[in-house]
Amino acid sequence: MHPPDQSTALLIDDDDVFRGRLARAFGSRNWTVQEAADADQALILTSQLRPDLILVDLRMPGRDGLDLIPDLRSREPEAVIIVLTGYGSIATTLAATRLGADHYLSKPADVDQILAVYDAVSLGDEDAPGSFPSSVPSLARVEWEHINRVLTDCHGNISQAARLLGIHRRSLQRKLSKYPPGQ
Repeated sequence: MHPPDQSTALLIDDDDVFRGRLARAFGSRNWTVQEAADADQALILTSQLRPDLILVDLRMPGRDGLDLIPDLRSREPEAVIIVLTGYGSIATTLAATRLGADHYLSKPADVDQILAVYDAVSLGDEDAPGSFPSSVPSLARVEWEHINRVLTDCHGNISQAARLLGIHRRSLQRKLSKYPPGQ
C-alpha cells in the first residue's frame, strides 16, 4: 500500500468539474495534488511536482493524452501513468500502453478504482485490475459512443454529423433519442 502522506498526483484533464472532483477526493485521502488543463501546463507541473501518479485524459484540445504520454514517461520514468477516457477502446488501450502508460481506465472512474490500480501497478502486480478490459462493450454501446463522439466533433450539428456518419439525419435523431445501451 502507498504511504498517503508522501504521495503526489498530477491530474491532467480539460474537464474542470471532473478534474476538481478528483482533486478533492485525492486531497481527502492525504495526497498532494496538482491540476493541469492541457499538455503544456502538465509538462511544467511534472518537472516541479515529480508526481508518483499521473492521470491523463485521452481527449483534450491541442495535444491529446496519447501524444503527451511519451514526454511524461521520459520526465518521470518512475511515475505510474494512468489514462482516463470516456472513449475507451482496445486499440487506444494498446496504443497508450505501447507509449508508456501503465494502465487505462474508462470514465467515470472513482478515486478508489484509481488507487486500486495505482497500488497494483506500484507493487508490480502483472494482473493489475483492468490491464485489459474486463468486459468488452457491446456493439450497440460502441456505436452509441462513436455517434456521440462524431456529434461532439461537429459541435452538435446533427446534419453535419449525419453526413459524416453516412446516415439520414432522421435516423441519427432516432438513435440519439435512445438511452445509451449498457456495456
